[in-house]
Amino acid sequence: MPAAHASVIIIGSGSAGLTAAIYASRANLAPLVFEGKEPGGQLTLTTTVDNFPGFPDGVEGPELMDLMRKQAQRFGADTRWETAFEADLSKRPFTVRTTDDPSGDPSSGEIRTYTADALIIATGASARWLGVEGPYRGNGVTTCATCDGALYKGKEIAVVGGGDSAVEEATFLTRFATKVTLIHRRDELRASKIMQDRLKNFPKIAYAYNSEVQEILGDVSDGIPNLQGVRLKSTKDGSTRDLPIAGLFLAIGHDPNSKIFRGQLATTPEGYILTRTALAWKDADAPAGLLDELPNYGTSTSVEGVFACGDVVDTHYRQAITAAGSGCAAAIDCEKWLEARHV
Repeated sequence: MPAAHASVIIIGSGSAGLTAAIYASRANLAPLVFEGKEPGGQLTLTTTVDNFPGFPDGVEGPELMDLMRKQAQRFGADTRWETAFEADLSKRPFTVRTTDDPSGDPSSGEIRTYTADALIIATGASARWLGVEGPYRGNGVTTCATCDGALYKGKEIAVVGGGDSAVEEATFLTRFATKVTLIHRRDELRASKIMQDRLKNFPKIAYAYNSEVQEILGDVSDGIPNLQGVRLKSTKDGSTRDLPIAGLFLAIGHDPNSKIFRGQLATTPEGYILTRTALAWKDADAPAGLLDELPNYGTSTSVEGVFACGDVVDTHYRQAITAAGSGCAAAIDCEKWLEARHV
């Protein structure tokens, strides 16, 4: 069976991917969207989203993503619950292979092959979890202080991590919480000296060094998880103690979902895809001269005709609204590129 062809394929269905789908479909590009094994992206793991414009009373994460999907479909986007597991960017049209297995396992489900004149990558980045969250994942345990910090006004909370991100999250959360405990498995933080010096100005921050979260404490009533604390295990002697808190924030890093593009696109050492916009960040870790080689579009990658947006690019903001904005930019860049090539 010959491969099905689309003018534009969008891989990913978070706020970046679906916004790209809205703009691409309104430009009559009839985009084909592969939603991946987690349709809707990370926002589907979030309860109330209070910082997305247009929702003064907040909106549930899954509801917001469903609205975006319906909007894209209304303009003609073809969204499919398939996961891309292989891509060939060596020649145009580009080739993408997918599976319809819900877990994204290419050894299961039906394998399908597609080609496209242009590709928009919006595969996101997965926050690292502890593995003990259970029902509290997204319900008391979160990975975004900016998103959820205000929910814990007047309460005691904790942050897991020891790097700059953990310190930034902890200091930000002191705006709301009465006490923030930094939990770190070593006897000192890994954060830069300037960040550690900043901590001296935040008396609300306490420290739990040489500690790991062994268990989440709480109960589930009427299907609603109620986090009440964490059990900490000493990394020195194995002893345990309970820390009463109302919320737990994880700041132990993210992993960009770019595995299928490794070796084909320029990325940072961590795997974040490099675009012209990303190269403008002062600490972008990129090969020398790459900026001169990229096509003159903000979301263009090192392969002409391939664009990237959202958290698979973003190492700085990681917000739904910034991801959506970059998805809009990617669709416009893609449209302009196709138009210039008379495709």
